[in-house]
Amino acid sequence: MTAITSSLRDITFEQQLAQRQRRGKILEIAALIAILLGIAMLLTLLVDVVIDGLPWLRPQLFTEFPSRFPEKSGLRSAIQGSIWLMVFTSIMVIPIGVGAGIYLEEFAPRNRLTEFIEINIANLAGVPSIIYGLLGLGLFVRGLGLGRSLIAGALTMTLLVLPIIIVTTREAIRAVPRSIRLAALALGASQWETARDHVLVYSMPAILTGVILAMSRAIGETAPLITIGALTYIAFDLRGPLDIFTVLPIQIFNWVSLPQKGFHDLAAAGIIVLLVLLLSMNALAIWLRNRLFIRW
Repeated sequence: MTAITSSLRDITFEQQLAQRQRRGKILEIAALIAILLGIAMLLTLLVDVVIDGLPWLRPQLFTEFPSRFPEKSGLRSAIQGSIWLMVFTSIMVIPIGVGAGIYLEEFAPRNRLTEFIEINIANLAGVPSIIYGLLGLGLFVRGLGLGRSLIAGALTMTLLVLPIIIVTTREAIRAVPRSIRLAALALGASQWETARDHVLVYSMPAILTGVILAMSRAIGETAPLITIGALTYIAFDLRGPLDIFTVLPIQIFNWVSLPQKGFHDLAAAGIIVLLVLLLSMNALAIWLRNRLFIRW
């Protein structure tokens, strides 16, 4: 009787195992099909953009200002605006974000206040970008009276990427082994010297990678800048941080909304320029990470 019961149990287990394997195989195939469909749609869009925009990648695209005529239009003001926006944003966000991450991870006391701050920083990293645009509109454009200036856009972008850089910095510092800290403290180094000369050095590759990826997100954002009133038509060079400005995503959005096909092809060329810029920044992040890991 016991042998019969054991055999029945074995048969039942084998049947259930076979059913699980079939279900797992079906889910695996479904997931693979979903991935392939997504990649196929992305490749279709990229091929369409390249076909439409490649003939318009000419020197005039980078040297001319926007115009009412597609053949005379260019990205000069938008490229200038994107570059200066990233420069001002980097100057403000990198010291604040990295410094805040170091303080929270290495020096801040563990109490309810710091836990509250950490939870809110993690939540802010997932807030939609248009919310930061509304905050920038109320705080910088109207509250501080900066208007639709480049510095107002840079401050808004700073708020957007600051939580991401803080979280990335903390994760990079947390990955440094505790034994390195203990060894430095045992040799007489202060807590600040330990953080500066050891923890920060070992975590720098991951911090730089996070910073560059955060800036890559900022350079492709459109909603916050539209919210604060960035313009779509600028026909002069930027002269200072208080000038009105435009950026590549806004210029592309403006061209797409126009009825002429020439502007649509120009928008495709602008998308190619923006994609090259984003891929270059991501490649720089990978190169820095690998090089610094080898060096340190």
